[in-house]
Amino acid sequence: MEKVILSTAYFPPIQYISKIFRAEKIELEVMENFCKQSYRNRCEIMTANGVLPLTVPVDHANSGLPIKEMKINYITPWQRLHLKGIKSAYTSAPYYDYFFDEIAPIFERKDKWLLDLNNVALETVLDLLRIKKELTPTTDFIKEYPSDIADFRYGIHPKAAHRIDDSEFTATPYRQVFSDKHPFAPNLSILDLLFCEGYDAKKFL
Repeated sequence: MEKVILSTAYFPPIQYISKIFRAEKIELEVMENFCKQSYRNRCEIMTANGVLPLTVPVDHANSGLPIKEMKINYITPWQRLHLKGIKSAYTSAPYYDYFFDEIAPIFERKDKWLLDLNNVALETVLDLLRIKKELTPTTDFIKEYPSDIADFRYGIHPKAAHRIDDSEFTATPYRQVFSDKHPFAPNLSILDLLFCEGYDAKKFL
C-alpha cells in the first residue's frame, strides 16, 4: 500500500494501526467535519463483562463542527474512568507492567482539543510498537480520492454497516484477557494487542 488516508482516532483499533504499519505515506484527515459514534473519540477494550467502549466527551458533538474545532469536555471524570477501566481490564495481561506506565500519563493531560489528545495517544502507541512513520495532516478536505489512494477515513468504523471491505487486513486471533469467559473479539483498540502480545504485536498487523 503506497498511500493511505485515515481519520483521527482515540487509541485506534488494530486495523487502523495496520494501515500505518504497511503504508509508505500516511495522511491524517484534520479538515473534515466531526463524525460522532466513530473511533474519532472512542476506543474499545476487552473487560470481564465483554467489550467496553471508552468515549471521550466533546462539546457540540451534534453540531457538525470541523474536527479541528472539537473541544474535549471535562465535566465528567472520564479520564479517571478510562484509566480505571484499562487497569481493571489488563492488570493480568502479560505485558501490562511493560506498557501501563507509558500509557497512564496521557490520562493526566488536559488537552483542549480532541486532535491533540489523539495525536499524543497515537504517537505513544507507535513508539511502543517501534513503528517509525511520518504522519502528515491534510491541508484541504477532499471528498473522494483517486482509486490508487486507500481512503479509510470512514471505512474503519465501530458499526459494521459503515465498514468497507479490506482485503489487506485479517483479524488474526491472539490470546485475549478473559478468553475463558468471552470469544475472541476482533479489531479492538491497539491497547488490547499491546497488553496481550507486547512487542510481538506487529506480527498481527
